[in-house]
Amino acid sequence: MIAQWREQKALLLTYPHPNSDWKEYLSEVEHFYDELIKTVSKYQQVLLIVPKGFRKRFNNTTLFEIDTNDTWVRDYGVITSSSGKLLDFGFNGWGLKHKANLDNLVNRKLFNTKKLGFILEGGSIESNGEGVVLTTSSCLLEENRNPHLSKKEIENFLKATLEVKKIFWIENSVLEGDDTDGHIDLFIRFVSAKRLIYIFCEDRNDPRYPFLKKMEEEVKRLPFETIPLPLPKRITFQDEPLPATYANFVIVNGAVIVPLYDDPNDEVVLKLFRELFPSREVIGLDSRILIRQGGAIHCSCMNIFKV
Repeated sequence: MIAQWREQKALLLTYPHPNSDWKEYLSEVEHFYDELIKTVSKYQQVLLIVPKGFRKRFNNTTLFEIDTNDTWVRDYGVITSSSGKLLDFGFNGWGLKHKANLDNLVNRKLFNTKKLGFILEGGSIESNGEGVVLTTSSCLLEENRNPHLSKKEIENFLKATLEVKKIFWIENSVLEGDDTDGHIDLFIRFVSAKRLIYIFCEDRNDPRYPFLKKMEEEVKRLPFETIPLPLPKRITFQDEPLPATYANFVIVNGAVIVPLYDDPNDEVVLKLFRELFPSREVIGLDSRILIRQGGAIHCSCMNIFKV
């Protein structure tokens, strides 16, 4: 599995539409996507999945009219293996929580892939590009993903398919408002082959603190340099907590795009990312509209790599 800082061919995105959960605030999320597409297209090609009759045009962007259920293409888009294969895993709406019949067909229509008989979302795995993958037990062992397989069978399948040597399982991955059963891209991300960042909470009175403290203890036992990443203040929508974190960033050729939340820690995090990626431009995008549906920038796209 390829590390995200490797050279990329394109970034795959799915544009929001009225037949998705975005319909109540469609114009707001369309504005976000317009900004994201314009930003990414300065650095590399964008492959954009759009609804029928789509009329907008963007520089360095190729459009594909394909019906979808939702926009979170990180979880149903192809995963590029180190040998150049485009891996098309099954997608079942995060453990049968949401409709996924259209999303599950996107890769076949776009890349003429053959479906693998295994449920796996791209946001649930994180690679250092040197044979290591991080994932969470709460997601990959959830009963509606691959219930017929044991943990060992799942690990062996992923090692063979993703072409990796070692999988580290994170046992503590709880974040209020999360609907993914603990996707790793909300919690822990590699920033180089031997260095990772992880979200942490300093406020003992914050309901997120006890869960993330347990995760921090686990992260520090991993054989990597670990760097804490502060959280934004708690965000709610319609009285429900949302899983906002800065870990949901995406790397593209020449840049790192970081979610922002109109929070005092926005500038702290941007400064940290500039230190972590001195050779790349660091760009922050207000992601408060995205987090209403539980995701952020990394969730909204899939990197297609040059091999």
